Amino acid sequence: MIEESMIREKFIKGYDCSQVVLSYFAERLGITEEMANKVSACFGGGMMHGDTCGAFTGAIMAVGLKYGHWDVNTLLRQKEEMMNKYAEFRALFLEKFATNSCKELLGYDVSLPEQLEEALSSGRMLDFCPKVVESVIEMLEEIL
Repeated sequence: MIEESMIREKFIKGYDCSQVVLSYFAERLGITEEMANKVSACFGGGMMHGDTCGAFTGAIMAVGLKYGHWDVNTLLRQKEEMMNKYAEFRALFLEKFATNSCKELLGYDVSLPEQLEEALSSGRMLDFCPKVVESVIEMLEEIL
C-alpha cells in the first residue's frame, strides 16, 4: 500500500492525482509507469478545468485497463463486467466524498490561475489531495 507521504512526494515532484493513481497500478495492469503517467497527464486538476477529480479519472482508467471490453467475441460480457466494476468504484467514491467534482472537493477552481495559486499557497492541495488519492488507491485495491 502506498503511504500518504509517498503520495505527497509525487505531488511535490509535479505529478497530478490522476498520474499517482494510475501509475501505482501500472505494473499490475501491464503498462509501464511512464505510459501510465503519459496517459493520465491531462486529467489532473479535474482535467485541468476543475471538473471530474483526477484521482477519480485515474481510477476509472485503471478499471478500464483491467476490465475494459475489447474482444469482439465476448464484448457484451466484458462490457457488463467493466460497467459493474466502474459502478462499484463510483459508489465507494461517492459514499466517501459525496461528489467527484474537483472544484467542490478542493474548494478551489484550479482552472483559474488566482484560485490555483490560493489552493497551492494555502497548502490545501498538498494536504487534501494526497488523502483523496490514498483513499482511491485503497478502493481500487478492493476492486482490481
